Amino acid sequence: MYHKITTLCVICLVLLSSCRAKKNTIIATPTNTTTQSSMSGAQQGAAKKLATAPVAKKKYTNVVEEYIVQFSEIAMQEMKQYGIPASITLAQGILESGAGQGTLSVRANNHFGIKCHTGWQGDFVHHDDDQDQECFRKYVDAKYSYRDHSLFLTTRGRYSSLFDLSQKDYKGWAKGLKKAGYATDPKYPDKLISIIERYQLEDFDTQVLGSKKSRRKSKNKPNNVSVKTYTVTKGDTLYSISRRFDISVEDLKSFNKLKDTTLSIGQELYVKGSKK
Repeated sequence: MYHKITTLCVICLVLLSSCRAKKNTIIATPTNTTTQSSMSGAQQGAAKKLATAPVAKKKYTNVVEEYIVQFSEIAMQEMKQYGIPASITLAQGILESGAGQGTLSVRANNHFGIKCHTGWQGDFVHHDDDQDQECFRKYVDAKYSYRDHSLFLTTRGRYSSLFDLSQKDYKGWAKGLKKAGYATDPKYPDKLISIIERYQLEDFDTQVLGSKKSRRKSKNKPNNVSVKTYTVTKGDTLYSISRRFDISVEDLKSFNKLKDTTLSIGQELYVKGSKK
């Protein structure tokens, strides 16, 4: 009899332990799921902010300048063909793409946040914006994003009033884009204007329009205008050197036979005239 009672007690203990183990497993599962969901939401939120907001000031110095060097020629070509100020196109590209570092620009080469809209037959990606997982256009190369931006503005009636403005009036274009509904951010025009004036992007408009006078002023222009060479130092970019010596990036590349924007410390560049 004692043996039977002992056996029953052992069985009860085993069953009780089993139930507790199962209970702990069930409780752990939703906790882990909730944590993963929270992390995913945080990551998506961070990605959204990166794609729609300007890059932080401490990252601006070289990232934005390199972006300008890379896409200024494309923006000027689009201005020549479609009449949209290059300064506006570049400023929008910088703002919408986080100077090329945003999620949409990295995943989809989409530098202007253009959504699929009705009739889009190209590739696409889903991304959280005003709503969750909205459809955005995807391009094989960023230059097609620039072309699509030009077509987007020139083929939609709500933007037609912009083309009544002077191509020199970047402030009017910035305000007109907001008024036409390009962006919902009330500070969108101010952000564009700030980027244009900070990086003197209006100079690219002047180059396209063929004005003899450039509005770009170099605060660091040397007093000795006969300087013909410059030695690259830490932190220099082609764009910053072009501003210092009041010369275009394309001329710098041409004078020095550069294929891209890569520079090395100690490299000697011709900044006045061409190499003989």
